[in-house]
Amino acid sequence: MWAATALTLFGLDHIHMGITVPTLRVAILASLVLGLINLVVRPIVRLLALPITLLTLGLFGWIINALMLWLVSAIVPGFHIQGFIPALEASIILAIVSGVLNWVIRRRTH
Repeated sequence: MWAATALTLFGLDHIHMGITVPTLRVAILASLVLGLINLVVRPIVRLLALPITLLTLGLFGWIINALMLWLVSAIVPGFHIQGFIPALEASIILAIVSGVLNWVIRRRTH
């Protein structure tokens, strides 16, 4: 799945969404760091934000995803997101790509 994330991030740079990913190597590194952040940091943030997430019927989850992506841009050299809105748009696109790929993989295994 990290490969699909890396390719999606690399593609987002080419459609000029306010995201800079100069090389595929940077995209792969950003994808791996995003995976680690989603494994370690995101569950803690989701737990702390649970009341807001429940109040917004889950919509605050999109904000959390965007913040995790924005955190990656602060950590990975060369990977840059120009503001919160591009981070939110990118997180939505990443979720769509991930959902489609998961659906395709599940269909092929059954």
